[in-house]
Parts: sequence; C-alpha cells; structure tokens
Amino acid sequence: MIQLLVHKFIPNYMQTKDAQVRKQYGVLGGVLGILCNSLLFLLKLLAGLAAGSIAVVSDAFNNLSDLGSSVVSVVGAKLSSRRPDSGHPYGHGRAEYVSALIVAFLIILFGLELLKSSAEKIFRPEALSISPMTVGILVLSVLVKLWMWSYNRFMGKTIDSPILLAAARDSLNDVIATSAVIVSTFLSPFVPFSLDGFMGLVVSCLVIWTGYGVARDTIDKLLGRKPEETLRRQLEKRILSNPIVLGMHGLMVHDYGPGRTIASVHAEVPENLTLVEVHSVIDKIEHQILNELNVDIVIHMDPVPVPDAAAKAEHVLDAGQNPGDTKPDML
Repeated sequence: MIQLLVHKFIPNYMQTKDAQVRKQYGVLGGVLGILCNSLLFLLKLLAGLAAGSIAVVSDAFNNLSDLGSSVVSVVGAKLSSRRPDSGHPYGHGRAEYVSALIVAFLIILFGLELLKSSAEKIFRPEALSISPMTVGILVLSVLVKLWMWSYNRFMGKTIDSPILLAAARDSLNDVIATSAVIVSTFLSPFVPFSLDGFMGLVVSCLVIWTGYGVARDTIDKLLGRKPEETLRRQLEKRILSNPIVLGMHGLMVHDYGPGRTIASVHAEVPENLTLVEVHSVIDKIEHQILNELNVDIVIHMDPVPVPDAAAKAEHVLDAGQNPGDTKPDML
C-alpha cells in the first residue's frame, strides 16, 4: 500500500538525494497525515464529548496537534527544496530542521494543555458514558495510527527526513496512548477513583516526552554536532586510499539539511610533486566523494617532506596508474 502510493505520486522515487524528489516525499507524507488526523480528530472529539471522557478528548486534541505538525511538514518540505540563491548560497535544507522544531514545540504545548485538563478531571471527576461506537472509534484510531507509523517510518528512512521520522515516532506513541485510553474506558466503572483523569495524565506526559525527544534531536543538528563515525570513516577511507596522500587532518563536516553536506579537510602530500600533479589527483578524490557519499568536500593540500613516499607517488604518476587503485604503505 505504502509503496504503491509512493510509486504513483512520486515518479522518480529512487532519486532520494534530489531536492524535488525529497519535496514530493515530504508533501505526500504531510498530505496523508492531514487527511488521517483530520478524520481522527473529528471522530474522537465527538466520541469523547458524548462519553464525557477527558482521556478521549485529550487523545482527540493530540491528533489535532498531529494535524498541525503535518501542515508544518508540508510547508517545510516545500521550503527545503528551494534552490540556493544569493541570500542562501548553501540552499534551504535546514528549513526541514526548523519545521521539525516547530512540530516539537506544538507537541509539547498540546501536552501541557492536556496535562492541565487531566489534573482537573482527577479533582472533579464525572461519570463516563461509554458506548460501543466510542470503543469502535478508538480501535479504528489505533489501526490508522499503526499505518501512519509504518508509512512515515518507511518514507523517513528512505529520504533520511527528520520530520517524517518524528511523525513516525509520534504515531507510535499515539498507538500506545489510545490503547491505554481503551483500557481505561473498560476499567473506569470498577475503580473508586477517576481512572480516566489519571490515564489522561499518562497520555499527556507521553505527548510531552515525544516533543522533547524531537526537539533535542533537531536542536543538535541545528547547532552543528560532530560528524557521525560512519561518515568520518568513509571519508578517511576514500582520501587515504590514494598513494600520494600521506595523511589527513582538520576534517570539518557541516550539515545544511538532509542531502546537503559540505566538508573540508587538509590532505598531506609530498612536497616535491608539482601543484598540477597533486591538484589533478585531489580533484578526482573530491568528485569521487561527491558521487559516492553525496558530500561536497574541499580538500586543502598540505605539502610535507617525505622523500621515500614522494618518490613512490611520483613513480605512480609517471607510470600513468590510477592512484585510487593502489593502497598506501603503512608509514
């Protein structure tokens, strides 16, 4: 089902590094979220008001916050796909991170409101009037949210989108929260306290925790965290695999949004090789990294006095070998 939708609405769905394809993934995920959450909000709100259940009403407004998150994700997808301009030479990819941060704040805000309403319900309990229709709506909600978790997770991992992965995490929390509400509706008549209010507290705390997790991960990316170990090793492997590169230092990686990574590094090369010779090899390494890792890297050449290694590198160049095919000696 999910793959059928992707194939139908995203013509070049395999080109996940392309900005326009990423936008189409984000818009598709956001539109599906808007449709599903709108339906769930209306059904749960009506069911919760009819039953007099704060837990069900809280769950409904949780879906309303998800609806707002889906709108933000669509806007973020469209903004992040815009081409670089004179004012933003590195593109607009971080708009996706900003969108995810807005989503996180919305989740936390609604969680706090639900926390307040649930506390009031505990101190001023009211009798519940649960009908089969209410239970049916809640069960339907669990099934819909499981599907939403599945498609958000699939598309989020496909394009490495923080906002879609955040939506997937939120959908899974909604499954847990709604399941807890279903349990509370059955147990409420058999307990001497407001189980509905306490369950509302649990749901609201879960909502707040989800928002905190999304905000923490997104802020890390906006502030500029260190490169992942896997990426660092991949860069080192491709740079040091060339025999004229004797060492490297000063690696810096900048994240300008999903699919837009810029890096710089100092490569140590023999000092007796000409600038033209070294530049030709360095240029090939930069293109290799861009094509294989989608990292736009700038390699600065640092000449170092290593006579033996320099002679070997000069021999490789004179013989017309591909430097990338020869492994460097262990120095």
